[in-house]
Amino acid sequence: MTSLFAQEVRLSKRHEEIVSQRLMLLQQMQNKFGNQNRENGSQQKAAETAFKRNLSLLKDIEAAEKSLQTRIHPDPRPEVVSLETRYWASVEEYIPNWEQFLLGRAPYPIGVENQSETENTLQKELRQ
Repeated sequence: MTSLFAQEVRLSKRHEEIVSQRLMLLQQMQNKFGNQNRENGSQQKAAETAFKRNLSLLKDIEAAEKSLQTRIHPDPRPEVVSLETRYWASVEEYIPNWEQFLLGRAPYPIGVENQSETENTLQKELRQ
């Protein structure tokens, strides 16, 4: 009987050691899990901060690009716009005659000879 009692005492001590070890391991796991959560949280904050910074930089770059575009290609003067509009209207007016000529279906457009008068008028307007 004494041997059974001694064996039970040993098993009880071993059980206490195992339970103590288990508690220590659980505590270590919780600490490690808490550290990982804090690291993940700080990494997430860093990612959010980087995203905001990148977005701000992108907006700044787009604004600078727009500013440079307006410097490189300023809006044309109203006279130039008017001249360009009239030019394209003239081109559209003469397209049918030239198209038939270029396709070989009609003779050389006669109205083109008077073009020099129109050119002189346009040149005078540009000088003003």
